[in-house]
Amino acid sequence: MNYSKKRYLTYLILTIFIIVTPFVKIGDNHILLLSFVTYEFHFFGNVYNMNELFIMPFLLMFLFIGIFAMTSMFGRVWCGWACPQTIFRVVYRDLIETFLLKLRRIKNKQKDINYSKTSNKIKKYIGLFLWIVLSFIIASNFMLYFVPPEDFFEYIKEPQEHLFLIMFILSIVMFLVYDIVFMKEHFCTFVCPYSRIQSVLYDNNTKQVVYNHNRGGQIYPNNEKTIFNVKQWSGNEECTTCEACVKVCPTHIDIRKGLQVECINCLECSDACSTVMGKLGKKSLIYWGSTNNVLLKKIEKFLNPRNLVYIASLIVCILFTAYFMGEKEPFLVNINKNTELYKIDENGNVVNNYLLTIHNSSEEKNKFTIEVLNKDVSIKRYIPLVLNPKQTRKTVLVLSSKNRLSTTKINLLFYVEGNKNMRVKKEIVFYSPK
Repeated sequence: MNYSKKRYLTYLILTIFIIVTPFVKIGDNHILLLSFVTYEFHFFGNVYNMNELFIMPFLLMFLFIGIFAMTSMFGRVWCGWACPQTIFRVVYRDLIETFLLKLRRIKNKQKDINYSKTSNKIKKYIGLFLWIVLSFIIASNFMLYFVPPEDFFEYIKEPQEHLFLIMFILSIVMFLVYDIVFMKEHFCTFVCPYSRIQSVLYDNNTKQVVYNHNRGGQIYPNNEKTIFNVKQWSGNEECTTCEACVKVCPTHIDIRKGLQVECINCLECSDACSTVMGKLGKKSLIYWGSTNNVLLKKIEKFLNPRNLVYIASLIVCILFTAYFMGEKEPFLVNINKNTELYKIDENGNVVNNYLLTIHNSSEEKNKFTIEVLNKDVSIKRYIPLVLNPKQTRKTVLVLSSKNRLSTTKINLLFYVEGNKNMRVKKEIVFYSPK
């Protein structure tokens, strides 16, 4: 199986995964959802309120470190094999324009389409219509990661009541149409910052698309094609100057110049060269390999110090994420002091007022009560809250002390009545006159 078929298979697997994921649940919770409706983050069946997103920093660290590690080890593999921009361009260019409408030749992706013919103009608008339909599907699927599917399909039945959602979808569709149909690969070349970042992460052990000039010959030693200069071209080089690798490149580059920012590591040039050289009984002149392996013929060191640091960092992020996933609290408590530090009641006791916000994270109806762990302080006013699953309510807590304690830290134990295993301990400040 050549690289193109492997890429298409990878695209198919990723597409199915991305489409299906919003609908997958563990119990009653989604496997991945950052809900703008309920202000919750669902992650592998666990639900985190916006006030307890303590795993998010480690997930973001894992994401960014993972991107750097992947680039350092495997080059621009993200760009050619997983980037949505590349996948969408392949769908529009290869599936719609080439396979369905026959507007392009699969082996020449740099040749412009002749729209002077009436039949080609009609096909162009058919292709545009098909992509607009696909763009609506893509935009809707993207929104399912932020709006639960069970709510999303109800909202679109009443578009006038949910104009923001509709406008967001339309904005994504317009961007996709402009980007994929009109901007094309120029987005990768001129807009995307990732290609600029990638270059500084490379070394001689990084896997990339490499033209083997030891076999094929130096085509651009002075930024000019010496292959057309008889005096400089010995004739022993294996490159046939068929230009197949150039014609098939979606970003319009010649890989024989060496590493270039525009290269997305799709390896279509390697497939084209394999076809031509295969007829001569030879291997492709274009490899997916490191500089050490292909050009310098050295042993490729995958587990070098830099890669080991990346791997260790990713493992640390995973361990912290797993640890904090297990530290999820059964309910959330937020305590705010009112503007008045303290007051003295009719009995001469010092009184402090607090505003409590309690969120029931569990799937059961619970009654929440409080216990003061300090002997000198008692509860003067608190009405236990009964909360339904996922419900949040506010109430007032009034603490009283016979002794003037100055500024003192007080420990409170919040727990579910009848089940002290579901508890949260909080520390607050109790103010008294000096």
